[in-house]
Amino acid sequence: MPPVIWARVIPWDKEAAVAALESGVDTLWVPDGCAAAVRELGRVRAACAEGDLREGRDFRVTRMEGKEDEAAILSSPPETIWAVFPREREVIPLENLVAWRRKILVAARTPEEVTLYRGVLEKGVHGIVLSPYSPGRMRALAEAARTGAERVPLVEGRVTEISMLGIGDRACVDTCTLIEGSRGLLVGNSSAGLFLVCAENVPNPYVLPRPFRVNAGGIHSYCRLPGGRTAYLSELSSGSEVLIVDDAGGGETAHVGRVKVERRPLLLVRAKSSSGAVHSVILQNAETIRLVGPGGTTASVAKLAVGDAVLLAEEAAGRHFGVAVEETIREK
Repeated sequence: MPPVIWARVIPWDKEAAVAALESGVDTLWVPDGCAAAVRELGRVRAACAEGDLREGRDFRVTRMEGKEDEAAILSSPPETIWAVFPREREVIPLENLVAWRRKILVAARTPEEVTLYRGVLEKGVHGIVLSPYSPGRMRALAEAARTGAERVPLVEGRVTEISMLGIGDRACVDTCTLIEGSRGLLVGNSSAGLFLVCAENVPNPYVLPRPFRVNAGGIHSYCRLPGGRTAYLSELSSGSEVLIVDDAGGGETAHVGRVKVERRPLLLVRAKSSSGAVHSVILQNAETIRLVGPGGTTASVAKLAVGDAVLLAEEAAGRHFGVAVEETIREK
């Protein structure tokens, strides 16, 4: 799952708190007595003596200055949430705690520290406490915490077949995010191979750009969500979370504003990956639907040809209510 993100606004600074909220932070750690000031800003959790989260009851704090601090965390119940203030860029104690699956929220003062702590043991810490010294730095830290918070390894595949299927139901996923460049949703007929379908964010002679929209394909299709989960396109609705992915595999969580299901002409695209596996996706047969290739190139399905390169996310097939499982399963 994406990391939990708190913002520490101590001493209280209304401008910094507003910057945190506008950057998507939903928990403000503030001085005791400031819960009311937090609630005036919107629906957001306050961490303080009279707040929604209270030190000693809902979380604990340590400065991580010695081995005894690490031992205190390891000796506490695994579900205990710890806010940790490490020595500058010291990661070995954090690696130990992540290896033991402890829920630690690590204070970060720079975007570089955010990236460092998010990559501990390739899993990342449970969460980040943004600890800036100005509203501007708050926005920069929040951006670093969101960008690439989840990565999906992508491989190159070559198109082997393009077939017309006739009329069927397809889903347009309209998000609450402006999707720029060669970013979009990972969609496919099987969870074993998902194609990167680009947002409708470029002009064309037929319709205006819809940079918030991904015309994602047949309603039966799998779609990648945050945390490595999947959902059928037919299951998405207002408020659902989806994972927006770029051509380098960097992911960003976006929320669905609506899903439009309409009957449209469809086509089937098959591609063979470098591993030798063959994957497929069913998309609307229209000029505005584009698949992403290596380097961020995009090709409209109306002009796609056998041999063209596309990007795929591969994994072992097998899902139970959207969660990867190990079992005997074949998807064709």
